Amino acid sequence: MGENIAQLNKWRLILGKNAENQMGFSQDGTGLNYMDMEDVLDFLYSREQSEEQGIRQDRRGGKEASQLTVTTWLQKIRTLFPKQTREVLERHALDRYQMTELLTDKEVLERLEPNQALLKTILELKHLMKGDVLEAARRIVRQIADELTKKLEQDMRRSLLGRLDKLSSSPVKCARNLDIKKTIARNLKNYDRENRRLLLKQVYFHSRIKRYHKWRIVICVDESGSMLDSVIHSAVMAGIFARLPMMDTKLVIFDTSVVDLSGYVDDPVETLMSIQLGGGTNIAGALKYCEGLIETPHRTMVVLISDLYEGGGYQNLYAAARNIIESGAKLIALTALDMEANPNYDRAAGAKLASMGAHVAAMTPEQLGDWIGKIVG
Repeated sequence: MGENIAQLNKWRLILGKNAENQMGFSQDGTGLNYMDMEDVLDFLYSREQSEEQGIRQDRRGGKEASQLTVTTWLQKIRTLFPKQTREVLERHALDRYQMTELLTDKEVLERLEPNQALLKTILELKHLMKGDVLEAARRIVRQIADELTKKLEQDMRRSLLGRLDKLSSSPVKCARNLDIKKTIARNLKNYDRENRRLLLKQVYFHSRIKRYHKWRIVICVDESGSMLDSVIHSAVMAGIFARLPMMDTKLVIFDTSVVDLSGYVDDPVETLMSIQLGGGTNIAGALKYCEGLIETPHRTMVVLISDLYEGGGYQNLYAAARNIIESGAKLIALTALDMEANPNYDRAAGAKLASMGAHVAAMTPEQLGDWIGKIVG
């Protein structure tokens, strides 16, 4: 019986307080505060109703003991709903109902769940922010970027630094890193002739860092709105590459103009807060700029991250790509770079670039690390 009552209460929440033939809530033993849950859901979803239906969009009227504000609404959803539900409600508030006060009030902003969805929204609406709100947004962007870096960096280092170096020792003591020859040679002086055994006073291990000739990697990122997930991961990846000993990393973002952010490549926050989002797309112009950054072609890779929808003429795009490929540099066109790697791109342009010798793919960050690791290794 209790289970049936709980189901009825959930349907009551779904229908909302303004449904016809309204029914009340009943005690179902779950301990949930359905009245408060209804209030916070109504604060948000009553915006679906029109003024003509007699329901005010801003929920200022009513008989509640205390009217909800955006701040108190955020406080309540944190006590009433699990994290996954809170994120859905916050996303609906921002995307569907344009509750931009979530990002223009410092106190409200700091109460939002720090995740990649919030990061995307901040980047889309940062032009509305000023003063303390903008500084709070930057702190949130840094927190999320740092978390994403920690998540990706270990895999990147394993992909790019994973070959054993036979020339140097490592403090990482594990069986697969054991340098048997060096261990025996250095401990021969400790040989016990009487018992005919070797006493090991020091055990040596191979380093997992290989000595490399530096590669230059030029990351060229389309900052159009449809590429936002890829822009975020590109900024984080560029920061990781910049800290690797075999990489000389350059970072370029573009729409119809080109901005070289190489001076901020080790700081994803500066990169992300510099993007504009939207506008046209001139891939050819960006590739021509990147061609100017090539100094040693056989040790340079240009990574173009774009949906390949060219606004400056496809022949110009193909000509710029051909110049890079014929120089001896490697060109990779990533149609998506994120955790899902589900691309939406100009397939004809992708096929043409592939036929010219470019590597065209959608990749997760880990897959990009593996691909680059094979090249530099």
